[in-house]
Amino acid sequence: MKEILGKILNHEELTREETKNVLIGITQSQYPTEQITALITGLQMRGITVDELLGFRDGILETGVPVPLKCDRYIDVVGTGGDRKNTFNISTTSCFVIAGAGYKVAKHGNYAATSTSGASNVIANHGVKFTDNIDQLNRCLDEVGIVYLHAQLFARAMKFVGPIRKALPFPTFFNLLGPIVNPSQPQCQLLGVANLDQMRLYSNVYQKIGIDYGIVNTIDGYDEISLTGDFKVTTNNYEKIFSPDDLGFSKAKPEELVAGATEQEAKEIFDSVLENRCLPAQKNIVLANAAFGIQVLERGQKSIEECIDIARTSIDSGAALRTFKKFVELNS
Repeated sequence: MKEILGKILNHEELTREETKNVLIGITQSQYPTEQITALITGLQMRGITVDELLGFRDGILETGVPVPLKCDRYIDVVGTGGDRKNTFNISTTSCFVIAGAGYKVAKHGNYAATSTSGASNVIANHGVKFTDNIDQLNRCLDEVGIVYLHAQLFARAMKFVGPIRKALPFPTFFNLLGPIVNPSQPQCQLLGVANLDQMRLYSNVYQKIGIDYGIVNTIDGYDEISLTGDFKVTTNNYEKIFSPDDLGFSKAKPEELVAGATEQEAKEIFDSVLENRCLPAQKNIVLANAAFGIQVLERGQKSIEECIDIARTSIDSGAALRTFKKFVELNS
């Protein structure tokens, strides 16, 4: 570790193998807290590289619980978090809309860190019990079309750095790892990022991993398609800036996206979207995010307009709600 820290102080880049071995060493309690803190701080000040991030990812997946799902193609929709916007559970709602449209989804998530309600909060508040039972997870994916992977059951390495991360007054590269350590390693992902620097970083990461991806960022700082202004989308096939009007949607107001002050309020918004009784802006935002996820699943072969229609039918027909109810029934 002293050699690694010396390289960071000299502004040298670490290899993918080096950061993987460091992560594994952390899980084996090989290093004192002070050295791990110095590592995290040094990389945060210098900025992490693609290979360094991939190495830490390799280490987390290797020391964690793998989830072999019996499905050839499925998607995860997730945001990096940390945009401080406290939006309702847009990614999670979009996942059930995508599943309601007949696609397969493996949603990876956790409890909220900076917002009112994370994916695990809203799902647990419906009485769902999280599991790492592979047979149960595969049954859920097969029968319902969607499975939920609660991060704390799978990424064992994170508990070793949890106290250090809490003690530090700044976000660290571990925040960047969350979206790319889904233990089922999906072939498709729609990722929301809070800024364009992150978009470039993850674009390079996904190209090296070799999956179909879409990365979205709303220019005013949302880590999802918020429809509050123009937003950028980068995929395997194109890079483009859209306006809400391009999709046939009205511009949303920031207050229409807020999760509320309590988990119960966030749960009510989540339910209202799936039950098709929410604010028009809330529905449109979910439709937009679900549609770009569907386009990734379709390898870019469907236009975004077609994908919006598919997502809209999922909500309007009640398919998204039925999917969620079946999911809760199977996992409670």
